[in-house]
Amino acid sequence: MAAAPHALILGVGPGLGRALARRFGQGGFRLTLGARRKTVLDEFVRELSAEGIEARAEPVDVADEVALRASIARSREIWGDHELLIYNTSLLHEGLPSEIAIESFVRDFRINVAGALVAAQEVGRPMRRNGHGTIFMTGGGLALDPWPEMASLAVGKAGLRNLALSVAKEFEPDGVRVSTVTIGGMIQENSPFSPQLIADRFWELYGAEGSAFAREVIFSG
Repeated sequence: MAAAPHALILGVGPGLGRALARRFGQGGFRLTLGARRKTVLDEFVRELSAEGIEARAEPVDVADEVALRASIARSREIWGDHELLIYNTSLLHEGLPSEIAIESFVRDFRINVAGALVAAQEVGRPMRRNGHGTIFMTGGGLALDPWPEMASLAVGKAGLRNLALSVAKEFEPDGVRVSTVTIGGMIQENSPFSPQLIADRFWELYGAEGSAFAREVIFSG
């Protein structure tokens, strides 16, 4: 029997990250889950195991390039090449453009954008060699309509959107699909922007074939 496909999900915190893990785990993936807090990840892995979903924790700070590359390589050594990457990591620091400290702005950018680039590079090489694979990046409406009070995150989401579209154009000729799901509202339970509904949209997009797969999907609730 062939092994289940391997998904790497980075940014598995409360809310959307967990919903994505459950949805793709229920869909037959075995999951490597990345976030900073090991104890929280370990607890969630136990929850998934009780639900019959195979998962392992891979604690990592995505702002640390060396650590992130090593983490992805380690997950590949354990469960093989990744069939799916979901980059769901972001960091919000409120602040007007006139007030943001440069050091904080650069740190945010490393998490919101640069980590996605590193992850795409690391999983992308084997995906392109194998001729298949899917990369999702969780976008946000701030990329399209920024709020000055959230300037750093808005720049991050705009950068992530541009990165996803650029990676798509480079990787698609080699059989690798890349898309950003741009979430046009506040993620909240029991709302049109609930984590479960958004995760279902990711899953629907994953199952799309040919021209039905889009480089960008705007989730409007």
